Amino acid sequence: MRLSGQRTTLTLTLVLLAIYTSAVRAGEQEKEIWYESAARAIEARVRAAATSSGTSTSPTAVARGVVFFVGDGMGMSTLTAARILSGQRHGNTGEEAQLAWDSFPAVALARTYNMDAQVGESSACATALMCGVKANYETVGLDSSARFENCLSSLNAHVPSLISWAQEQGKSTGLVTTTRVTHATPAALYAHASSRYWEDDGKVPPTARTSCKDIARQLLEDEPGRDINVILGGGRRHFVPKVTLDPEEPDKEGRRLDGRNLIEEWSRNHRLRNLAAEYVSNKEEFDNVDPRKVDHLLGLFSYSHMDFDVDRNTNDTGDPSLTEMTIKALRILMKNPEGFFLFVEGGRIDHAHHYNNAYRALDETLALEEAVKAVMDEVDLTETLLVVTADHSHVLTLGGLATHRGNPILGSDSKVSDVDGKPYTTLLYSNGPGHTEPRSVLREAGKDSIQTAGVPRAWATHGGEDVPVFAIGPLAMTLFSGSVDQSYIPHAISYVACLAHHASRCSRESAMNDTITPISCPSAEPNSAAISSDVMNDQARNTPTKSGCNPLSTWVNQSAIIPLLIFGLLLDILVKS
Repeated sequence: MRLSGQRTTLTLTLVLLAIYTSAVRAGEQEKEIWYESAARAIEARVRAAATSSGTSTSPTAVARGVVFFVGDGMGMSTLTAARILSGQRHGNTGEEAQLAWDSFPAVALARTYNMDAQVGESSACATALMCGVKANYETVGLDSSARFENCLSSLNAHVPSLISWAQEQGKSTGLVTTTRVTHATPAALYAHASSRYWEDDGKVPPTARTSCKDIARQLLEDEPGRDINVILGGGRRHFVPKVTLDPEEPDKEGRRLDGRNLIEEWSRNHRLRNLAAEYVSNKEEFDNVDPRKVDHLLGLFSYSHMDFDVDRNTNDTGDPSLTEMTIKALRILMKNPEGFFLFVEGGRIDHAHHYNNAYRALDETLALEEAVKAVMDEVDLTETLLVVTADHSHVLTLGGLATHRGNPILGSDSKVSDVDGKPYTTLLYSNGPGHTEPRSVLREAGKDSIQTAGVPRAWATHGGEDVPVFAIGPLAMTLFSGSVDQSYIPHAISYVACLAHHASRCSRESAMNDTITPISCPSAEPNSAAISSDVMNDQARNTPTKSGCNPLSTWVNQSAIIPLLIFGLLLDILVKS
């Protein structure tokens, strides 16, 4: 009987090991595809630039600092409409206006699909933008071996981000957003979660809470989150317990179920580490922060997302603007002689589009542009790379029939429909809450106006077309061109800034054929073994031809097998007993 039990235990252990090994290999193969694809794309662009310039050496330009701007939902139609609105606000017809990034010398187009979705979603798109791998819908900071809301599948699917890479090189790092700092896009910089909605422990299923931390805890406890110098945005509710009332909205309480106040813990931990740190929650406290005296700054200015800029309380008890947050963060980070990485998100463009509220969407786009202009005045563009892009587009369209120049972009077209004789808005949405039957007429282009939508939906969907990528600074014209996957962008940034698997570029001068050398890519250490039979969900993908660059095959997380062996021993004890 005992022998039979031991055989059963051994069989179960071997099966679990086989399942685990399969999951790990799938994750490694998945990451390898995107790393190798980006490496080849970079190599091709570097070689092309060398050929056109008649040289045979590797580029030596390096970005000491990087500012990465993301307009959430800021697709081409949004950019065009915002440009026209900007011109019209300055008393012109609008079409001839230019936004700050229109003058950038480098432009590319990025494909925004997810591994399991034709039309991209924010957290998966952000994972591509920040971590360099395509991901599954509504997962964050994970490769596509992870499955939505499956904690175990995520444990060996962690992928490092631009902030991880920057910190490895001793750079200061920061994130600024108008959304919750735990929201889908910023979370990709520091968190690994099989659901973007696990912002606090109350959202994590009880059975998963031991193995999978919520996103707020990851930000304050784990690397790289705990070492981020500047964190500015909204979302206090995910950092405080249910018994804590919000200081600005006292009718609302925190959402944590574990009773922890992560804001107080952040302040205490930084004091114990002898770091010059401050926590702020309103504009007055924020304005009093001296960047020369503070190295770590946490600012949570709202219960949930920060207000749209047009609705923002600008008094001392209100919130700083996106530009103010960006410049304060930049001045703190620029003190580091090793350089910096700063992420800036205009996160509420997306929310306004979901409501079919073009006014606020375009106004938020122009607020992001103000931040870009302010940064351009602050940095040396010979040593600072600026990149502006979107995580995905929206279903906004701009149309008309011989519409005259200067027609109000937020108003109705100068012609009427040739079917029902009614006016229609110049800006239309394919779907969303703006659909009415019969069609209503927009009479006032105010901030609360809703544009017409073709298909009724409570919330408008995202758009699936490519989004532009604008770049200026070192090697911008070399690397940011053509049509690329979003996952290429962080690898290009890391090449310019000599981060992670491109760090050696700064310490070597080689012939052109040594521009791209085999790389050993960093990989996040999982906290336990993943027991999952899931493999890549896109077996039909054509795996790139193997080259000398095999970035992830050298990494094997042997220590992760230990929990499985322990599990086998426990089974053995149970059988023997």
